Amino acid sequence: MGFLAIVLAAAFAAGSVASVVGFGIGSILTPLLAVRLGMRVAVAAVSIPHLAGTALRFWLLRRHVDRRVLVTFGIASAAGGLGGALLQSRASNASLAIVLAALLLLAAASELFGLARRVRLGSTGAWIAGAVSGMFGGLVGNQGGIRSVALLAFDIEKQAFVATATAIALLVDAARMPVYLVTTGSDVRAAWPVVDVATLGVVAGTLAGGHLLRRIPESAFRRIVALLLFVLAAWLLTRARL
Repeated sequence: MGFLAIVLAAAFAAGSVASVVGFGIGSILTPLLAVRLGMRVAVAAVSIPHLAGTALRFWLLRRHVDRRVLVTFGIASAAGGLGGALLQSRASNASLAIVLAALLLLAAASELFGLARRVRLGSTGAWIAGAVSGMFGGLVGNQGGIRSVALLAFDIEKQAFVATATAIALLVDAARMPVYLVTTGSDVRAAWPVVDVATLGVVAGTLAGGHLLRRIPESAFRRIVALLLFVLAAWLLTRARL
């Protein structure tokens, strides 16, 4: 029960974070569930609450989706997600942990030092980044930081940015989850109580996140998230060496 309580609290926080910054469910939940399930199964298990939270966030923001960006960038991301999921089934837990830790460090550094706000990709670079971000989404369940940097190359306003990023995440989920069901389906079913609790927490956090976090200044909040990513990355790297 102690671990399930921690999962519920972390899932609620993850859903709240994602409702404000557009990503974070995989970043927070995957390292936590990996403690109990191992990295490969954790990536597959987290895809279920990730899908639930992302679908809910998409429904709330659906009117702001930029369809032009969704069709092009989204297709590249979905293709990358499928490829990453296929690679995930062949990777070791240690290698997956190291890749996820590196992505968390990249996302945290980009936020803390303002790199994400300054980077601008050309159109070709943006499509490549879309495929790469989708691949990492399929491989280790973490793509939000890379996707956000790539989407900055498009001239879309803030609400459209978050809504379109959410819709793209749904496409990646649709591409990767069938592969997870085939490769780790029995393991995920065995962990269903954890998945249920995580899904409940993410949905509740997604609904409540905007109200809970509205009073926190965006600059302070984003730094808190970045510091959390650094801590998670350091913890993952430590475990990968054990």
